[in-house]
Amino acid sequence: MQEVDLVITGGKILLMDEQNTHLENVSIAIDKCDIIAIGSSFDISKKYNAKRIITAENSLIMPGFVNCHTHAAMTCFRGIADDMELMDWLNNYIFPAEAKNVNKNLAYWGTMLACAEMIKSGTTTFKDMYIFEDETARAAKEAGMRCLVGEVLFDFPSPNAKTPAEGLAYTRMLLEKWKDDPLINIIVEPHALYTCSPPLLTNAKKLADKFNAPVGIHLLENKEERDQLKEKFGKGAVSFLQDIGYLDDKFIAFHCVYLDNEDINIFAKHNCKIVHNPASNMKLASGIAPVPDMLKAGVTVGLGTDGCASNNNLDVIKDMSLAAKLHKVARLDPTVMDAQTVIRMATIDGAKVLGIEKITGSIEIGKKADIIIIGLNKPHLTPLYNEYSHLVYAASGADVDTVIINGNVVMEKRKLLTIDENEAMSKVREIAVGIKDSLKK
Repeated sequence: MQEVDLVITGGKILLMDEQNTHLENVSIAIDKCDIIAIGSSFDISKKYNAKRIITAENSLIMPGFVNCHTHAAMTCFRGIADDMELMDWLNNYIFPAEAKNVNKNLAYWGTMLACAEMIKSGTTTFKDMYIFEDETARAAKEAGMRCLVGEVLFDFPSPNAKTPAEGLAYTRMLLEKWKDDPLINIIVEPHALYTCSPPLLTNAKKLADKFNAPVGIHLLENKEERDQLKEKFGKGAVSFLQDIGYLDDKFIAFHCVYLDNEDINIFAKHNCKIVHNPASNMKLASGIAPVPDMLKAGVTVGLGTDGCASNNNLDVIKDMSLAAKLHKVARLDPTVMDAQTVIRMATIDGAKVLGIEKITGSIEIGKKADIIIIGLNKPHLTPLYNEYSHLVYAASGADVDTVIINGNVVMEKRKLLTIDENEAMSKVREIAVGIKDSLKK
């Protein structure tokens, strides 16, 4: 018999592979960080001797969720400026609060709290854009989470960069420091077309191309932005990006609420990726992104929570439910954005958006073991006819019992094993006192 580190046995399994395979009473053999076998519990028990066995009876085993867009350290700003329009919220509250308060300590502890929240709701990979992202990477590494992080780039000073050149230099440092890390990957992230000049955009793209890194940007989040950019460039934002050579298979756009059919076709032509953020778009009344049209055109779309100042949580299951229901009522069509489609957006399609689908996003032999176990023996999950429907319409992040990332058990039976969540909450409460005081000045 072959000795392996871990076997997960029993339960129902959603592989989220290309065939959407659904299996029952199946075991998974994991050695080090890799999935090495998937088969009947009987066959796996005969072939592999596990150092550790996790029994998943009355449970659903599936890939961990991929949160494709968030600002992790903004857990520290959860709830400070709610019920506002996007530009008012951003320019008059968030940017000033960040200028007064964001530092390395906030970035680290805000991210650590975010990692605790994400793990406890089943997220195993997240894509981040914020300030002092080396601290975000450090916290994620200690928490054992897989991530793609990038320093936000502006024309104006941020708490971490006085000039665009400093922001780019910091991004280069991240690219060099975290190269080949098994968990941490780096993305180049100009904030938005309304906060970044053409020279900054050009230099950011050159840096990304040099390191073969993706580029991520907020794009067409609300109607005001669309109209301002059209007046500024004399053309649509997507046409502008196409003209400056930005659009390719490594380009990721967040929100995209005001993409029209021509924009969507351009994205499909260049194999660009999109991240849908339904909770944030609803809360800020930005509008409803035409996701069904994007999917019909063949654009790969992932799901993101956005940050805690505009959501206000990091529970991907909640956002799956919102994504499914929002588009049904908007189109007056209960068949659009079915449960399986939305779950793929939160798993394998999310991994495709981030360019890491070869290592995560589905349970397949040779991929990394990023796996969650959801307990089903609960009143609100009984009876069970369809696992996909239950996940989207009945479950919540609190139903996640066990989380494995890169072969390591980071939460078991709801207990975090890599994070002291009480310490993280205490540190963020201390930070919040200073934030509250700064808002009075």
